[in-house]
Amino acid sequence: MKKFNKLIIACDGESASGKSTAAKLISKKYGLLLVNSGLLYRYASKLVIDHKPKNEVKFLRKKFENVSYKKISKLKLHSEKISNHVAILAKNKVIREIINKVQKSIIKKNNKICVEGRDIASKILSKNPKYDLAFYFKCSLNVASYRRWLDNNKSVSLKEVKRSLNMRTKIDKNRKHSPLVRVKDSVLIRSDKLSKIEVINKMSFFVDKHLLSKNI
Repeated sequence: MKKFNKLIIACDGESASGKSTAAKLISKKYGLLLVNSGLLYRYASKLVIDHKPKNEVKFLRKKFENVSYKKISKLKLHSEKISNHVAILAKNKVIREIINKVQKSIIKKNNKICVEGRDIASKILSKNPKYDLAFYFKCSLNVASYRRWLDNNKSVSLKEVKRSLNMRTKIDKNRKHSPLVRVKDSVLIRSDKLSKIEVINKMSFFVDKHLLSKNI
């Protein structure tokens, strides 16, 4: 693989659609910094759940002033309690602006980056800078629920996980501010129909095609 100076990838998709695993693997393959925006929102939810502040916006604004993404990425933030809370928290426009500011600060310092979330291509990387490639992940509710159930070590019932994921996706797609949408030029990845290797191979095909088109 030839060296390249710039590659900005956006990965969007529904809960448990496989985007986090794919983003991690493609980032490792091409030497990209990986930023999982969902972790930032989950961290915000954990802070609110733990501290129960009277003014959530003021509290989170202060907490995210000098936040370390590296430290957040090492925390365990995938409990059902956080998952249910973050869906509501993410609807708040001002809180989204606080977290978006953190994301954009990281992105502007890195030309080789993969950002994963729900409004990356449509909002965060829509311009200045704009993504070079966008991938959109979809997965059937049954497959996604089973995966999340296993990820959570079967700590809650499969039925509850399925209900939670279904609710989260509906909230994400219908929220007023930065809803989950698929941008027109994104590459669709059906992770319920492809193996992990097939997902990475498909993504790699489009990455290599892009780099070749830039004569890199």
